[in-house]
Amino acid sequence: MYFSQESYGRAEPKLTRRNFLKLGVLTAIASISPLPSLAAPSNLFPSEKNLSFYNIHNDERLSTVYWRNGQYLPDVLRAINYIMRDHRTNEIKVIQVQLLDLLYDIHRNLNTKQFFHIVSGYRSPATNNYLYKHSTGVNKNSLHVNGMAVDIRIPLCDLAFLGNTAKSLKRGGVGLYPESNFVHVDVGAVRYW
Repeated sequence: MYFSQESYGRAEPKLTRRNFLKLGVLTAIASISPLPSLAAPSNLFPSEKNLSFYNIHNDERLSTVYWRNGQYLPDVLRAINYIMRDHRTNEIKVIQVQLLDLLYDIHRNLNTKQFFHIVSGYRSPATNNYLYKHSTGVNKNSLHVNGMAVDIRIPLCDLAFLGNTAKSLKRGGVGLYPESNFVHVDVGAVRYW
């Protein structure tokens, strides 16, 4: 490009038709060229989402990709439903994918390879009613019954840090239960306790 000097010492481009066309061609080439510095970071738009679970009640583990190239994988979702089943009755319920995506984002923000330890996933209405009557801190209309909540912990991860990470996402309820060593997360209304 051609530049002219002003009295302030700044160079300003002289825009001619030829320079304008050159700029247009360079812009077009740059827009179709694969430039790593302009590419979207893969962690912002992953091609896969994975989760790892350990059910503390029946010693089962599952580490799997549940979402690939914009699609939830039905067979994997069934396996997740199974590992998160009501361990008291063995009843299985569909776990909402919004909850899985929340867990994925929590795990990614923690930058850990540790499994989520499932303290309580799905709860049948009978189990939830029993727990409501015989323990404290159980909601009569718990989102566990709808496959929208899970109680978790991660080995070597401070519960308060885990809870604060979940809260920072502002995608549902987060409850801290240090006496029972777990954090409740759900995809209901945003609230904290």
